Amino acid sequence: MPADEPTILATSGGHRLGARTMVEFDALVHHAVELSGAHGRRPRVLYVGTAIGDAEHFTARMTEAARVAGFDLTPLHLFPRPNVEDVEGTVLEQDVVWVMGGSVANLLAVWRVHGLDAVLRRAWEAGVVLSGVSAGSICWFRGGTTDSFGPELRPVTDALGYLPYGNGVHYDSDAERRPLVHRLVADGTLPETHCTDDGVGLVYRGTRLAEAVSESAGKGAYVVVRENGAAVEERVEPRRLPEP
Repeated sequence: MPADEPTILATSGGHRLGARTMVEFDALVHHAVELSGAHGRRPRVLYVGTAIGDAEHFTARMTEAARVAGFDLTPLHLFPRPNVEDVEGTVLEQDVVWVMGGSVANLLAVWRVHGLDAVLRRAWEAGVVLSGVSAGSICWFRGGTTDSFGPELRPVTDALGYLPYGNGVHYDSDAERRPLVHRLVADGTLPETHCTDDGVGLVYRGTRLAEAVSESAGKGAYVVVRENGAAVEERVEPRRLPEP
């Protein structure tokens, strides 16, 4: 059963240190599965690691995390070539797409070369929940702040634009993120921008921000808008998700 309307969960979290594995899925990944409406069978999760160059060691960690969680995980690799013959068919049969962090600039370039940007839009419209962390969050918006080009944060403004906002990730753990978001919103480089502390996710139904959710106590989400040429920030208190 697909989600009952196009749904995106954009996050700055979703992973934690495992008890017997390097990585486990935290509450945000489990919430993405819940949003998909999958029940009565093992949820199907597509893992997309383009932003870290389809690093095989991390694909192995995600596969182990899925085993522990009780999910059926399919990795979609684009390096050195797509690892499945029917990319669109593979994407459309999933309940959830989880996109790993890394370089959002490289992710966007590679997805466009392979037409994955259009495939993911069709999947979103068909009720597959799109989700991810960091670069896997920014990609769904019009843009955000990124270290894709080097250690100094820079704006990216040509993301997929399924959601008509900017996106700020790691808002509490990287001191440069908040002031840059404020500057980019104030000067019009980014539109209204939605931001997440580490461990927080934003749920969108269609293009509407439905709620903020968190797997960590004391964290927040934020909406930054331009008013009279200045950036104005409002905190959105997230709902705490249960431990998986």
